[in-house]
Amino acid sequence: MNENILIVDDEKEIADLLEVYLKNDGYTVHKLYNGTDALKCIYSQKMDLAILDVMLPDIDGFHICRSIRERYFYPIIMLTAKAEDTDKIMGLTIGADDYITKPFNPLEVVARVKTQLRRYVRYNNAAGAGPKEPATEEHDVRGLVINKSTHRCTLYGKEVTLTPIEFSILWYLCENRGRVTSSEELFENVWGEKFLDNNNTVMAHIGRLREKLMEPARAPKFIRTVWGVGYTIDK
Repeated sequence: MNENILIVDDEKEIADLLEVYLKNDGYTVHKLYNGTDALKCIYSQKMDLAILDVMLPDIDGFHICRSIRERYFYPIIMLTAKAEDTDKIMGLTIGADDYITKPFNPLEVVARVKTQLRRYVRYNNAAGAGPKEPATEEHDVRGLVINKSTHRCTLYGKEVTLTPIEFSILWYLCENRGRVTSSEELFENVWGEKFLDNNNTVMAHIGRLREKLMEPARAPKFIRTVWGVGYTIDK
């Protein structure tokens, strides 16, 4: 296994507990208690996934998340005592892939780590398949081009940097152009988990996608909201 997992949490007991469970599953753990040391580690070490606490003594987890997303695409799980929807939405909007509130079951955290890594590795393998890859799988939606075999997205010829989750959402909507896709369907097909009521995860990621695609709020060119039903990309 040997994937490198970054844990950043100023509560030593929590960081130590996660370290034990992740090491027991064969992961290499880099454990830090503040944001300054975390940023140094991020820029000097190869990571495969980060678990970030929001409330840190110096630099908050949101800032660290933004810094990671400026350079890297590996999964980020936010871990915090804050349970308000606004905090969850903010974390997901700035590039986090998952959000877990304290107190938590460490086995659940390990399970989510495995889920995020499987998804990340799957997309990386697709991007590096080389000559063995069959004919290119690509959608071109009025200047928005998304290619599954290379895992690249361009808008009017300019590359758009997407996280694995964002890419998967956009690909699914392109695959189902002309049909309205509900939040429940998107979540269960992209995340591979059961959708729960009042889950704002999909909405947050759609909002982030629209920002990256420079979508006008009132007249989106690509991802259109059908209120009370879901989302669609018109043919």
